[in-house]
Amino acid sequence: MSELIQSSKVTGLTKVNDFVVKFANVNGSGSASANGMFAKAVFRMGIPISPHNIFPSNIQGLPTWFEVRINEKGYLGRREGVDLIVAMNEQTIGPDIASVVPGGYVLYDSSKVLVNELLRDDVTYLPIPLKDICLEEFEKPTQRQLFKNIVYVGALSAFLNIDFKVLTGLVSDQFRGKEKLILPNIHALELGHQYASDNFECPLNLRLAKSEKNKGKILMDGNTATGLGSVYGGATVAAWYPLTPSTSVVDSFAKYCNRLRIDAGTGKKKYSIVQAEDELAAIGIAIGAGWNGARAFTATSGPGISLMQEFLGLAYFSEVPIVLFNIQRVGPSTGMPTRSQQGDLLCCAYASHGDTKHVLLFPANPSECFDYAASAFDISDRIQSPVIIMSDLELGMNEQICDPLNWDDKSRYDRGKVLDAEQLEKIEKYGRYLDSDGDGIPYRTYPGTHPHKGSYFTRGSSHDSYAAYTEDGTVYAEVMDRLTLKMKTAVKYLPEPEFSENTSNNLGMAFLGTTTSAINEVLDSLAKKGITLDTMRIRAFPFHDSVTEFFGAHEIVYVIEQNRDAQLKSLFKIECNIHEEKMHSILSYDGILITAQYIEKSILDSMIDVDASEEVPA
Repeated sequence: MSELIQSSKVTGLTKVNDFVVKFANVNGSGSASANGMFAKAVFRMGIPISPHNIFPSNIQGLPTWFEVRINEKGYLGRREGVDLIVAMNEQTIGPDIASVVPGGYVLYDSSKVLVNELLRDDVTYLPIPLKDICLEEFEKPTQRQLFKNIVYVGALSAFLNIDFKVLTGLVSDQFRGKEKLILPNIHALELGHQYASDNFECPLNLRLAKSEKNKGKILMDGNTATGLGSVYGGATVAAWYPLTPSTSVVDSFAKYCNRLRIDAGTGKKKYSIVQAEDELAAIGIAIGAGWNGARAFTATSGPGISLMQEFLGLAYFSEVPIVLFNIQRVGPSTGMPTRSQQGDLLCCAYASHGDTKHVLLFPANPSECFDYAASAFDISDRIQSPVIIMSDLELGMNEQICDPLNWDDKSRYDRGKVLDAEQLEKIEKYGRYLDSDGDGIPYRTYPGTHPHKGSYFTRGSSHDSYAAYTEDGTVYAEVMDRLTLKMKTAVKYLPEPEFSENTSNNLGMAFLGTTTSAINEVLDSLAKKGITLDTMRIRAFPFHDSVTEFFGAHEIVYVIEQNRDAQLKSLFKIECNIHEEKMHSILSYDGILITAQYIEKSILDSMIDVDASEEVPA
């Protein structure tokens, strides 16, 4: 047995299915697949997990981290503190070891001696000569680097009691069709497992035990679900310009179209994907396709949204359906392209100059990414206006546990108010922007529907009900009032807020999107302290009347959001006329997913009659 580097002061953590493992690597070192294999192995053992990839915006060389929260209770938000660090990056090994909680573990490559400055007397070190093992076992330098990652996964399988058959099954799945790679990867796993078993007491007190908590669940990232949802929603045109973290939305759409949108008889593609020269051109192409009757979308992030403002105003004012996926990242400007934030709420809600308003949908998990993507095309067609799905990097690019995707094969697309040739024949004079039904939504036509009826001039300039140019201020105001009415009509097509069952407390919480992952943990922890709150998860904008009613029923509502400027709070003020004293902001904007511990501490600190100095458990 190897002698562990520790002092008599160490009391090793004893935890089963409730801890955080963090991998610290160098970007471009091939660690991503190994780390992902670890996460999937835990998932296949039936234990709830929450992986978080924290990576740099360069291709190779800078630090990258991969956190896996393991929690039997199903708390899937990020948790502060690390129980076991796999410290593979010499650049960051100091802060990485410092992040480990007392009693935790440090797995490191002992091929190089660890300097005294990195030794703590309150953690247990797990030295494994990874480099030396790989030098002895593998000939090629590239193999040595890549298999080093697989060896430490093998060691973790011994330390944490991972079912080794699950790991070998994952290797077989990952390299199906590349059988030559299967045996070397399994050998690398065996090397790590064997070394750990021979030199340490395995498993550790920090360990895994098979569970059935993942029964009926899947592991999926939001962008993949979004791309598939777009296919099911009837999209046939995607125009885009590559931009992190939105690129994989179109990649996913292309992958599923290649399987589901190929004509069986001719082999021809029944879809079009256009990579434009920039984001402005991309949305212009999508708007043109939407005007022509196709279901079209584009995907982007904050910088792209900035460029698309003018065309969003055109689609709003000329009333052309289009779906836009905004996978939010940290701004302003280039910001931090590979970090997550909810910083685009205001710029999307009122995108473009002048008086505009757009429908926003806020998914909280991959299942909702699929559902909202599919339904967005119906909503956009019904209201003849842009619909923007507000995801973020955390949801879009990280795999999450969620319910299986569900689709009703009996569903039929709702194209909204579209006149056919027979209907046009009965109309004496067609008015493109005429409100015939009193709901603010006019009737549109597709090009070529009728030989001489139903045509109109589409313009971004001021127009009357018949699409004729006008500079009459009264007529312009009438059009703008109708657009306001249309947005009120749109609300009935949008998902309502999700409220907690108990609504009798004086305190409430309002939040949206990925913040949701932390909420149940916050509620449970506060309940142990005798504090209960009602919750309201916002799922769409414009808001339903129930949002205003929620504020009316509570003395204080904590508005929790991941941006600096309290943008959701501002929307509540603008749209619902909620007074400042009714709301207390909890803001997180460091680019990393907000934690339950941060939210709870913020709430406790705000309460005069609660001892805010009480330690919040990690």
